[in-house]
Amino acid sequence: MRFVDRVRIKVRAGDGGRGMVSFLRTSKNSKGGPDGGDGGRGGDVIIVGSGRLETLLDLRFAPHKKAESGRPGGRQQMTGGNADPIRIPVPLGTQVYSENESGEREFFLGELLEEGAELRVAEGGIGGKGNARFASSRRRRPDFELAPGEGESVSLQLELKIIADVGLIGMPNAGKSTLIRAVSNARPEVADYPFTTKVPNLGIARSPAGDLVIADIPGLIEGAAEGHGLGHQFLRHVERVRILAHLVTLPAHEADRGLKGLIHDLETIEAELTAYGDGRLTDLPRLVVLSQIDQPWIQDLKAPFLKAMEDRGLRAIACSGISRLGCDQFLSALAEVFQSLDPKGINEDLFDPSAKM
Repeated sequence: MRFVDRVRIKVRAGDGGRGMVSFLRTSKNSKGGPDGGDGGRGGDVIIVGSGRLETLLDLRFAPHKKAESGRPGGRQQMTGGNADPIRIPVPLGTQVYSENESGEREFFLGELLEEGAELRVAEGGIGGKGNARFASSRRRRPDFELAPGEGESVSLQLELKIIADVGLIGMPNAGKSTLIRAVSNARPEVADYPFTTKVPNLGIARSPAGDLVIADIPGLIEGAAEGHGLGHQFLRHVERVRILAHLVTLPAHEADRGLKGLIHDLETIEAELTAYGDGRLTDLPRLVVLSQIDQPWIQDLKAPFLKAMEDRGLRAIACSGISRLGCDQFLSALAEVFQSLDPKGINEDLFDPSAKM
C-alpha cells in the first residue's frame, strides 16, 4: 500500500432545505391559514480519527467531499429532515489546517489523536423557514418563505505525523529496516543500497514493558533539517515518538573509517535533530545502537564504541537484525527507558501545531 502523509482536499457542507409556502386546504375551507413547514439542516463535514488507517492515500484519489442538503419543509407545518453528516476517516496523528485562496495554510483547526475523535470542519446550512412562521394578526396569509443557509465550503490541508513509542533513526543503510523486521511484525523492504526505505514503517514488538509500536524512519542525511534529501518529510515523523533508537554502523567499503566514522555519523544525525524546529527533538530519551555487529569489522569496534558512548553519558547496546544477536537486549533496554518515562504518556509539548513543518 502506498504511503501518503500529505493531502489537500475540498469539502462542502450541505445547504439547508427550503421552507415551504403552503396554505391549509380542507373540504370545508379552501382558503385556510399558512401551514408551510421549515426545511431541515444541511449535513456537516466531520473528520474522524481511525486506528485502522495508516495513510491518507484514499483522500489523494477522492479530494472532494460534499454533504447532502436538508430536506424541504412540508405541508401541515412539517419540518424537513436534517441531512446526515459525512464522516471522513483519517489515520491517528493527522493534523488539519484550513487553506486560503492562495493555497497556503491559514489556521490550525485541530488534530485526530484518538480512535473515534471527531473534528467538524464545515457546518451545514440552517433550514429555510416556511410561511407558517410569518403569520400574525396583521399578516394572515404570508406568501413567502425565508431562504435556507448555505453549507460552508472549505479547502483543507491534512498532514499525518505517525504516532509511535520508538523511532529508529540513523544514516541510510544503518540497518533500521533489518532490525525492525527482526523484532516486530513489520516487513519493510531490505536491500543493500541507500534509501531502501522511502516511507516510515510501523511494527509492533513484544517487550518486557508490553507491546511497543516501533517506527522505522527513512534514513537521514546531513542537511536534513534544511530539507536536503527528503529531510522535512522524514523528520516530522520523529516528532511524536517517545524514544529514539539511534542506529550507527559502517558498511564494508567504509570499514577503514573505524571508531571515528561511527562517532561522526552519530554526531551528524544528532546535529540534524538539534537543528530541526526548535531543537526539542534533542530532549527525547535516547538509546544508541551499534548495529550489524555480526560483521567482523563492527565486532572489533564494539568495545571502544560502547566505552565512547558511556563517556558521553549515553546508554548504548550492540545488536544485529540479521543474526538477531542482541535483539532481546535491545528490547529490554527499550523497555527500561520506556518504563522510566512519565506515566501520563506522550509529552504534550510534542503536539504543538506551531512547530516547523
